[in-house]
Amino acid sequence: MTCGGIQAHSRGPSNGNPFPRAPCLASRPGKATMESPRRAPSCRRRLVGKLKVHGYKGVKFQNWARTYGCCPEMYFQPTSVEEVREVLALARQQNKRVKVVGGGHSPSDIACTDGFMIHMGKMNRVLKVDTEKKQVTVEAGILLADLHPQLDKHGLALSNLGAVSDVTAGGVIGSGTHNTGIKHGILATQVVALTLLTANGTILECSESSNAEVFQAARVHLGCLGVILTVTLQCVPQFHLQETTFPSTLKEVLDNLDSHLKKSEYFRFLWFPHSENVSVIYQDHTNKPPSSSANWFWDYAIGFYLLEFLLWISTFLPGLVGWINRFFFWLLFNGKKENCNLSHKIFTYECRFKQHVQDWAIPREKTKEALLELKAMLEANPKVVAHYPVEVRFTRGDDILLSPCFQRDSCYMNIIMYRPYGKDVPRLDYWLAYETIMKKVGGRPHWAKVRRVCWSLTMGGSWAATVSQGFHQRVPLFPIVLPAQGSNLLGKP
Repeated sequence: MTCGGIQAHSRGPSNGNPFPRAPCLASRPGKATMESPRRAPSCRRRLVGKLKVHGYKGVKFQNWARTYGCCPEMYFQPTSVEEVREVLALARQQNKRVKVVGGGHSPSDIACTDGFMIHMGKMNRVLKVDTEKKQVTVEAGILLADLHPQLDKHGLALSNLGAVSDVTAGGVIGSGTHNTGIKHGILATQVVALTLLTANGTILECSESSNAEVFQAARVHLGCLGVILTVTLQCVPQFHLQETTFPSTLKEVLDNLDSHLKKSEYFRFLWFPHSENVSVIYQDHTNKPPSSSANWFWDYAIGFYLLEFLLWISTFLPGLVGWINRFFFWLLFNGKKENCNLSHKIFTYECRFKQHVQDWAIPREKTKEALLELKAMLEANPKVVAHYPVEVRFTRGDDILLSPCFQRDSCYMNIIMYRPYGKDVPRLDYWLAYETIMKKVGGRPHWAKVRRVCWSLTMGGSWAATVSQGFHQRVPLFPIVLPAQGSNLLGKP
């Protein structure tokens, strides 16, 4: 997920991956929307030399999931660094806040603002490919989906990706997006350098050897430090993955968690609430030719259309949810399946269902405790229902200040409630119980998937101290471009 944006291009399943049947990562093809724009003559102002910046009023933004939206005062689509600089200059003149957005896939309100909105979609070029160092430098507005074929041409790939590639390079690092693999960090750990335009118009080149402390903060920036202009990513030689899915039980997986983590480089599992059922997913390097187990009838007719209809019925009969979870596990996940393809075609999935999600990172050693407590809560409260699946992934620790994996290996535990035909489903009791468990075991939220996180409750202990010191003492350079959503996420009670 990204820090949000105006449009997310939808793509169909290109990899034949069967996991679109697992709707925690699947939703109907859709777009974040921008409605009724009109150019605002008052914002067509000469600010730098002979350049002019064009702003639009009347823009209505909605994120891809249609869970949050806003009406920014002004909307801009710059095509150059100088145009971005003009927007910031105008914001300073008018004392406005600025929000930079990307692909629009974040299910939270992280992209929302009532101030100035900058959409980086027109700054989307590949600037340099260094095949010797295996590095690529891109403008921050490029979609990863557009970057993959460019890397393919040079025999390169990113070592890890999130489930969605219709996200921008700047947004995907800024929100702390992750995948799975205990030997792999969040996506921001693949950044070796970036260019940051600060609120006063200064450009900073940041890396481990230049502006190092800023670099450690800016890799997960939440849009609060300035505007990310370019990103240099460390790549690896192009590789293929084999994905193997097979059924198991929650007890087996939790009792043998270390073994599973050793067996597969990219291991994750899906638990089906109100049952013991688990689908285990291994993804590993392979030399096998591409192959697919995709089937329209099972993937769409059953795995999407029938499921959405039954989930809609369950909004009137909530007791059906447990049966739906067990039935669809038996129907779609009760056998072994294999798929092989290029890495980016295995890592990413088509999104179908609109959804509400939460995803917190907890210490890896707390995985069993947290999942069993969540299961016990659902058993003790039969009126609280949970859609399938709870997706569990694992990530290596890092030293990025606002990373949920800061200084510890982590387990991400993602819960979900779908919105069949756009209908909101009651989820407050489930959400609060889940948050209580996450906080109890020292959880930290995925920034793209949480709204109005209370500082004192979610940033306890050393992480809170590090974040506070990092932003207010070690990196005191950027007091101006603090988006309204930053206050929502980090606001004190």
